[in-house]
This record gives sequence, structure tokens and C-alpha cells, in this order.
Amino acid sequence: MTKPFYEVRQLHDLRDLICQSVELYGERPAFEVKDFKNQHYNITYNEYYEQINALGTALIDMGLKNEKIAVSGDNCYEWCLSYMATVMGVGVIVPVDKELLFDDINDILNISDVKLIFCDKKIAKKLNERKDELKKDLQIVHMRSEKTEDITVIEELIERGRKLVAEGDRRFIDAEIDPDAMCSLLFTSGTTGMSKGVMLCQRNFVFEVMSAMSVIKINPEDCGISLLPLHHTFESSIILFFAPYCGAKVTFCDGFKYVLKNMKEFNPSVFVAVPLLLETVHRRLMKAIKAKPHGEFLFKLGKVLVKAGKKVGIDLKNVFFKEIIDTFGGNMRLIICGAAPINPQILKDFDAIGIQIIFGYGLTECAPLAIINHDRLHMAESVGVPIPGSEAKIIDADSTGVGEICVKGDMVMLGYYNNPEETAKVIDKDGFFHTGDLGYVDKKGHFYISGRSKNVIVTSNGKNIYPEELEYHLAEDILVGECLVLADKNKKGEDIVGARIFPNFEELKEQTGKGAEDFSDRELYDIFEKTVNNVNEKLPSYKKILNFKIRRTEFHKTTTQKIKRFEYKD
Repeated sequence: MTKPFYEVRQLHDLRDLICQSVELYGERPAFEVKDFKNQHYNITYNEYYEQINALGTALIDMGLKNEKIAVSGDNCYEWCLSYMATVMGVGVIVPVDKELLFDDINDILNISDVKLIFCDKKIAKKLNERKDELKKDLQIVHMRSEKTEDITVIEELIERGRKLVAEGDRRFIDAEIDPDAMCSLLFTSGTTGMSKGVMLCQRNFVFEVMSAMSVIKINPEDCGISLLPLHHTFESSIILFFAPYCGAKVTFCDGFKYVLKNMKEFNPSVFVAVPLLLETVHRRLMKAIKAKPHGEFLFKLGKVLVKAGKKVGIDLKNVFFKEIIDTFGGNMRLIICGAAPINPQILKDFDAIGIQIIFGYGLTECAPLAIINHDRLHMAESVGVPIPGSEAKIIDADSTGVGEICVKGDMVMLGYYNNPEETAKVIDKDGFFHTGDLGYVDKKGHFYISGRSKNVIVTSNGKNIYPEELEYHLAEDILVGECLVLADKNKKGEDIVGARIFPNFEELKEQTGKGAEDFSDRELYDIFEKTVNNVNEKLPSYKKILNFKIRRTEFHKTTTQKIKRFEYKD
């Protein structure tokens, strides 16, 4: 079992977490935000707590005690405020993916029996266009909108709550919280039809905070930038719980296109990322390095000297890599990454320039962290070890040691909403959650991910092939923009390994001067036949890619930039 090495404060529930933050860091900035005129201003922990109490009091006064309240829209301060006001004394929060279509959003609102939704302009427009199909008792509150006669904005509710609190209303402030009761209902990305609702409680969240912060150090001086959608537990847990626990400040990115611009604007030191984003940034950095005279040699030399300097207590990263570090705003020191496999070389290169990437593994059902690297474990190939206070094991291992990963601890969900049958399938009588992911563990207890059990390709000769491994090799070629490995059929109807490739047309244009429309299908096939052959040379015969096709459009992806693999099974 992983042993903690940082002392942590004990937490009972999320109100306790915020109250401790107010006591310790009251006048420090909790958020740095931009107003409608793009002017920056800070919101202190004292102000944050006061607004949580005001909004929560207003919601109770509206008759919403013990009800479900949804939140959906772009990441912003009001998103965080809505979430925390709900869970700290009102009811159950239902975070909704802002990219969902109306029918999917409406299904979630109906299944959850949501009474009120906090949302941005885009979601409000989506809902109001088909208002007659919504629940009659559903209230819509705008998070970031100018007040007009026909809409309710969050500022109105905050002001209403302030007046009630000033008059002595303590229904919210003194509300009893059961840390073992559902406080958050999240709908995972389903492969077909309606996805399952994951029920999480405050015990899950405070356990994650205490466990992770016992092996990862975040300081009050740190500034985090929020980019990934907050409806995912990966992002929301770090932004809503980890940052306040440590007294750090949170800022918000304007979107994937503006991430580097925003980094120079806010100068963050901590960042939560998905592999696709880091792969894109790393690819651009390496391209810029190679374009300079002797750039690649100087980069390799710099990595060696910085590493040597670190061993004797000399920090040389700004001597050799200041230009790269300035790309991230100048203060970046820590990136927390997960949600998909990543090329280990990326982790090694970032670590060499002085930016640590903590790579780990988790699921919504585990709130979400289950296995991680940490401040004293920097492994590029492994996802690390179980978080302190939890257990992990491999079951039903094959001859190579690969089996299903199972985890146990206070981070495991209560179950699936109104679905005891599915819950019983994944949580066994001993309390272990069966993840459905395949992996293995080495002699030192480090875990490695092989892939999802439902993605495994079983060829006609009975061999198991993990698509994620082959996708990793394909993606090493700079000409590959995106790729997907899946089961194909040969002329005899037997299962073989196939691939779908979306070219990096930007790179192709730089190398050839030709745009996407200038390439014939045959030309693209010939180019990537070489890529596939190069990959096949590294593989045993049963793993070789025997068929591939070129796409001219990107794959459909989730909001965490993972390809929706289930859409391409046929």
C-alpha cells in the first residue's frame, strides 16, 4: 500500500473543506476571472464562501432543499459557485456535458428529476428552442448573462440570499451534511443509448483530496488554469476541491485554441491536461527546436546538463529552456495528466525541462483518481501506484500477466443511479470495483495499462491484441494526426487488425506544399503505407496491421478529446 509523506488535514465533508480554506487563506485569491469587458479581478476565499452561503440560502428559500440541480456550460467561476452551493447544504448536483444535444440533455434532466439548471447562454438557447418538451417545473438560471426581463441570472439569487442571511436565515449555513449520501450524479459517456448515472458522495471526494495531497504538493502560491470540461470529475475534483484545500488560485482558459495565449495571460504554475493536448504542444515544440541550427543537439545537451545540475542542487532549466518555459507563461511547474495513454517520451521531455507531469489512472466511478504517479515517483511508462488508503489488484491474468484492474477504497462510487443490477456487476462483495480496463503490475507494485477489455481484438488464431499499443506506435509518425486501430475482416471473413488514419494535413502541407484537397486517395494511401509498414516492422506477426483506410475528416471525440471508439466499430 502506498504510504503518504506529506501531512494532511482531516476533512469530514466539503463544507468542512471550504471552511478550513477560509480560515487558513481567507484573504488570498481563490479565483482570478475576467468580466464582460475582459478586465481581470480576484475573488478571495472569504468572498467565495460568502457567495456560496448566499446562493445556497436562496436555493433553499426557493423550495429546492434535497432536490437535484444541474449545471452546464463553459468553465467559469459561476459554474464552480453553482456546484458548491448545491452540495454544501441544498441537494444533489448533476453536472451535464455542454456538448450534448438537446435530446440527451433533456433525458438526463428527466431521469434525474432536475428542478433547476444553471447554464450559459448557449445551453439556455438550446433548451429554450424546444421549451415545450422540457419538464414543466424546470427553472433555468443563467450563469453569465446580462439581466433582461425574461431571464433569471445567478446574481439575482445571490442578492436574494444575501438579504436572507442578513436577516438571520441560517437554513443553509447550519444544514447537516451526510458525507455518505449522494451529492453528485454524473452521467458517463455511454457506448450505446443512455449512459449510466454514477452516484458519488462527499466521503468519496474528501478521501481523494486527503489521499492525493498526501503525495502531491500544491502550494498557496500556485495558480491553476482550468481547461478541461468541469463536468468531468478529473477536472472538477482538482479545481473545486484540491485547489481550495491548498489555498491555490484558479483561472479559466478560453478554450483549446487559446490555451498558450491564456497561459501567458495568467502565468499558471499548475495545469490539468489530456494526452492529446500535450502531444500537440510537444509536437510543435519539437518542430520549432529542430528548425533552429543545431537545435536538436542543443536540446539533448540541455536535458543532460539540467539533469546533472539537479543532482547537485543547481537549477539550470532557465539557462537552457527559458524560451520553452515562457511558452507556458514562465511559471509552469506541474501538469496533472490522465484520461488516455500518452507517449512516455513526452513525459521525459517535459520533466527534463523542469515541468513535472504527474500521469495517472482513474474513472468517474472512482471520483476519479485510483492509481497515480506522485512527487517521488516519476515513471513514464507506468500509471503509478494505488493512491494512499486504497488497494488495486489484477484478476484473471493471462499468460503474460495481463488481466482486469480492480480497485478498492473510499473513492469508489455508491453505485449506478437506479440501476442495482449494473452496480452488482462492477462492485463485488469484497468492495472491489471492476474497472473493465486491462493491465499488469510489476514486482515493485507499479501498474501498467494495456487497454479496455471491450476494445481487445481477438484474431482468428486466438491472440489478444490491444489497440492502444498499436495506436501509440502509429502516432509516433508526425504525419499521423489521429488514428484508430480496430478489428477488420479479411476476404475469408476472419478477424484481422485494421487501422483508420486521419492525416496531419498541416504537416503534409509544410513538407509538400500541397493542401488536403490536392492529394488523391491513392497518394495518401501510398504515404501512409510506409507508416504502417514501419510500425509492422516493430511488431510480431500476429499484431501486424493488415488493412488500413485513410479518413479526410477528424474522428468524433468526447469533450476530453478521446475518440468515440464505439462509433467506428463497423
